Amino acid sequence: MTQSPAPTIATTATTASAAPKAAPAPKSVLNESRQIERAVTLIKMGARMQVLESETTLSYERLIRLYKEITGKSPSKGQLPFSTDWFLTWQENIHSSLFLNIYEYLDKGASLDAIDALTKAYRLYLEQVQAGGIDPLLSFTRAWRLLKFVDASMLELTTCSKCKGRFVTEPYENAKHFVCGMCNPPARAGKSKLAGAIGLN
Repeated sequence: MTQSPAPTIATTATTASAAPKAAPAPKSVLNESRQIERAVTLIKMGARMQVLESETTLSYERLIRLYKEITGKSPSKGQLPFSTDWFLTWQENIHSSLFLNIYEYLDKGASLDAIDALTKAYRLYLEQVQAGGIDPLLSFTRAWRLLKFVDASMLELTTCSKCKGRFVTEPYENAKHFVCGMCNPPARAGKSKLAGAIGLN
């Protein structure tokens, strides 16, 4: 009894190539619309390209076109701030602390995803400082970076031992002896206007 020849590599490859390919999953028009809406919101709030790429699923080319259409100019180049030092200097620390307190309040008290909580908290931060006649020091991109530092346990909120307000510090700060920049401002700092307007204590 003769045996049929075993399939060769060539015939196996031919059979495999002849098999129908799976059709690519159709794109969700609704999801794409949501991504575009999110990107537009972030661009209007001043987000840099790195933030847009991280927080949306749109392609780099699509984001560039959106950015130019909304702002009328090309996005700025350069790296995002990567050091925690900016958030720990006097006035910058007060602004960062105000924002982070607002963000944590929203994050705990409302059913929002992280990016929605970020945008809402940043709007409330702007309203608070502008109501006090103070120029905002914290940009949207820095606010986003601050949350990344907190998520990475590089920064946190520590309670001041005097006023009991919560301020951005490094994680190894001793809360028992920590005194915030509002209670102990640097020499020749204009404390009164900032303290009264922001009111963290």
